[in-house]
Amino acid sequence: MRRVVVLAEAAEDLEAAQAFYNAQEAGVGEHCVNSLLTDIESLALYHGIHRQQHGCFRMLANRFPFGIYYLDAQHETRAVAVLDLRPDPTWIRRQLTQRPS
Repeated sequence: MRRVVVLAEAAEDLEAAQAFYNAQEAGVGEHCVNSLLTDIESLALYHGIHRQQHGCFRMLANRFPFGIYYLDAQHETRAVAVLDLRPDPTWIRRQLTQRPS
């Protein structure tokens, strides 16, 4: 199986998602993060099959309105961003162009 690495910026995105959903209702943030991490882990098998957008592959999360943006390197898949898909698409593009690959 392929190694999947969550970069620091993507980990910060997960923390922000957790804080947002916990502010809505206690415990939902943990459920959100667990769901997103399960989706990220699935990239070990399903990397590279998703549509490319803004220079990255984008996998849509199963349970929450997030896009998981990742890059395929030689021996690993790097999750570079986990972004809420509800904001303006130009915001998403800006986020991705500011991130290291």
